[in-house]
Amino acid sequence: MTGDEMPDTEQAPQPGHLSIVATSSEGIRILTLAGEIDNDTGGTLRQALDVPAVPQPRLVIDLRQVTFMDSTGINILVAAHQAATDAGGWLRLAAPTGAVMRTIQIVGIDTVIDCRPTLGEALSH
Repeated sequence: MTGDEMPDTEQAPQPGHLSIVATSSEGIRILTLAGEIDNDTGGTLRQALDVPAVPQPRLVIDLRQVTFMDSTGINILVAAHQAATDAGGWLRLAAPTGAVMRTIQIVGIDTVIDCRPTLGEALSH
C-alpha cells in the first residue's frame, strides 16, 4: 500500500457471525441483520425478536446484508411471523440477498411472509 491509498474501512461480517441493529420508524420496529443466520447465530436473532409484547406489533427484518440463512433462520422467522400475526400485527422481510431469497423461495416462506425488494417498500403501508 502506498501512502496515497486508504485502507478499506468497510468491514464485512465475520463468517459465522451475526450482528443486529434495532431501530424504529413510525412505530415499525426495524431489525437490520448482517452476517449469517444458522444454528450458531440463531440464538442472537431469537433474543433480538424477543421483546415485550405490544399490541399490533409491526416488524421489518432487513436482510440485505445477510450472506447465508439455513433452516434455523427459516424457523425463527416463521415463529416471529406467527407471533406478530397472533398479536394482530405483521412481519415483513426486506431486501433479501439472492442466496437468502432462494432459500426463502425453496421452502415457500415467501408465500407466508411478505417479502419486499427494498427496505423502503417494506416500511410502506
